[in-house]
Amino acid sequence: MRKVIFSIIYLLGSFSALQAEVSVSNLFTNHMVVQQGKPVIVWGKETAGAMLNVSMAGNSATATADAGGRWTVRLPALKANSGPHEITIQGSSTIKISDILVGEVWICSGQSNMQWPVASANDPQLEALAAKFPRIRLITVPQVGTQEAQDNFDGQWKAVTPETVLQFSAVGYFFGRQLHQTLDVPVGLIDNAWGGSACEAWIPRDVLENNGHTELLAHWDKLADEYDAGAMEAKFQKAVENWKKRAAAAKTAGKSNPPYPRRPRNPLAGQHRPANLYQGVLNPIIGYPIQGAIWYQGEANATRAKQYQDLFPLMIKTWREAWKQGDFSFYWVSLADFKDEVSEPTEADWAELREAQTMTMSKLPNTGEAIITDLGEAHDIHPRNKQDVAKRLARWALAQNYGYTALVHRSPIYKSHEVNGNRVIVTFDHVGGGLDTHDVRAVRGFTIAGTDRKFHHAEARIIAKHQVEVWSDEVAEPASVRYAWANNPKSNLQNRSHLPATPFRTDQWKGITEGIFIR
Repeated sequence: MRKVIFSIIYLLGSFSALQAEVSVSNLFTNHMVVQQGKPVIVWGKETAGAMLNVSMAGNSATATADAGGRWTVRLPALKANSGPHEITIQGSSTIKISDILVGEVWICSGQSNMQWPVASANDPQLEALAAKFPRIRLITVPQVGTQEAQDNFDGQWKAVTPETVLQFSAVGYFFGRQLHQTLDVPVGLIDNAWGGSACEAWIPRDVLENNGHTELLAHWDKLADEYDAGAMEAKFQKAVENWKKRAAAAKTAGKSNPPYPRRPRNPLAGQHRPANLYQGVLNPIIGYPIQGAIWYQGEANATRAKQYQDLFPLMIKTWREAWKQGDFSFYWVSLADFKDEVSEPTEADWAELREAQTMTMSKLPNTGEAIITDLGEAHDIHPRNKQDVAKRLARWALAQNYGYTALVHRSPIYKSHEVNGNRVIVTFDHVGGGLDTHDVRAVRGFTIAGTDRKFHHAEARIIAKHQVEVWSDEVAEPASVRYAWANNPKSNLQNRSHLPATPFRTDQWKGITEGIFIR
């Protein structure tokens, strides 16, 4: 009996010893980059009530693990290009993290066009051959969709090499590379993008509920109830079985890939359900000091563009509040030109989504958008030219965050208009060196309508550095002017730095996405 009791005590002691080991979030691994000029914040787990000491670069701080075992320390800010440094964490065990650089840290987030890897962008072989930047560091958060807040993830920082760069976000890498080469400081990039993700998946449930988006929650709660009842689960399992059969048949036929690129995913654990990505891929990195975030998303919300006018700024505001780092910079990519060109002016959900994105700049500080209506591909939602997309985002960062104030970084944007007979004078802001056109001298992309709301292709000409005159012989009394208002606009107005003019409309007539709330 004493032998049994001793064994139990020994096992309990061994279990306690295992529990007592200090751990740290996987944001803190060898080769990490910490944000210059901001306190170094480190967190992890330890036995409740245990004391820890964390040191770095001659500075140290102590912490006590709370009732849940979580601990956090703040160390003084460091200057860029110092180090490499080492972090030592001493608790019930010791952790050492080495080769730590100090520079600029950015989040790279959104859906598939941000997730799109260097391997699938333009010139991947050449890009890989040149990817020898040991002071650019990358880390990717795996795709976990859940309603339960995650406090860690499986990942580690890696320096950029020809081998590590190919599967990282192309827009993220090219953006970071531009900053690194311009600023000559280390750059850390955190990629948590998820293809096909909806904006509401990046926002917590309570925030959506408190801001009137109960229809989204009710829709998904109903699906969850159906899954629990068995009907949806049976449908999902059937889809998995069908996929297995097709994959096996493809393998037997000697095909290298199954007929579907990926196994069917439980929609309740996917990238569309409200709060799933906030809890699964954002929560584990919230609080890590950053300079800002770059974002490429909107395609998944295009059919609900009117709703996006509220969802998108709400998401940014929520992230900033959660980070407790003030209004950090948030720059995004406006939707590219996509789908078939049309011969006559018509309503377009992608145009309305771009409008919602542009409106966000006037709602929140330290925001900006890169216009890419000249970089898309009609039949490919994933345009390969990620290099120029990243450069346009980098212009914003360099001008707004790093003091390159003379750098033209904003696309021309509508300021005002004046009707003079059957002609409309449109005035633009942020024209840089002046308005210009690309491809041909004639200005293309304007449409005009009278009070009948029937739009016609318009003639247009640049009449001043910041003004365009617009008219059509079909419209005697103009009531609205629109520019690049299409899914795939045929437009060519730009500034002399080759930044395309921002799509706009002067009317506020009801759009085709108004009143649509559910995916």
